[in-house]
Amino acid sequence: MTEQIEGPQDTEQPLIAHLLELRQRLMHALIGVLVVILPLIFVAKDIYALLARPMLKSLSPGATMIATEVASPFFTPIKFAAVLGFVLAMPWVLWQIWGFVAPGLYKNERRLVAPLMASSTLLFYSGIAFAYFLVLPTVFHFTVNAAPEGVTVMTDISKYLDFVLTIFVAFGLAFETPVALVLLVKTGFVTPKQLTDNREYVLVGAFVLGAIFTPPDVISQLMLAIPVYLLFEVGIVAARIMVPGTKEVDAQREAQKQAGE
Repeated sequence: MTEQIEGPQDTEQPLIAHLLELRQRLMHALIGVLVVILPLIFVAKDIYALLARPMLKSLSPGATMIATEVASPFFTPIKFAAVLGFVLAMPWVLWQIWGFVAPGLYKNERRLVAPLMASSTLLFYSGIAFAYFLVLPTVFHFTVNAAPEGVTVMTDISKYLDFVLTIFVAFGLAFETPVALVLLVKTGFVTPKQLTDNREYVLVGAFVLGAIFTPPDVISQLMLAIPVYLLFEVGIVAARIMVPGTKEVDAQREAQKQAGE
């Protein structure tokens, strides 16, 4: 008896029903984001004070952050509260996306996508936490000490927010490396063996990323390059576990390569 492969659950559902469900999911996601953002707006100043703490600890005694634009003392904390609210509501948004796409996936696809969505969210949060607690204090300590004699570092709050958000996004995305590798292996673009054979290029690329997204000091570059490379190794292991048949694909490609020679 042949085993039947479970397919999408709603292939007969009309297009208009899909559009209505998509609208409902988007509304639920938007409401969830607003529910998280609105309370944060009332404590936006306190939240921004936590964000500014790594910088303030690095400044010289008596130095403070400044506001060079008229409305920035009001809008900058609110802007950060809105971004923070969206990030905190990301699991709810992803849940709505999952609820929309899951019925159209095969059973084996649902088994893969669900843990990837959960792990990608956790890894992104981990990247932000790593940047806040370890990277930012190191970066600001370097920049303040690198200032010429007689120059007092007093950063604008709006420019500070833009810089910190850039660092958060860079490290959040860098920590998504294992998920990206699993997807690449799943789609057949690469195999785990090909990834292991190109370790040296990945290591160089990790240091290039560190040079681009961090100040020009060795410590900050290492704090991005080393985690990216370690997560690359984790991604290879995860791909071998989560994507079956990779050993067979590697063996087949190796046989074809030897036959071509």
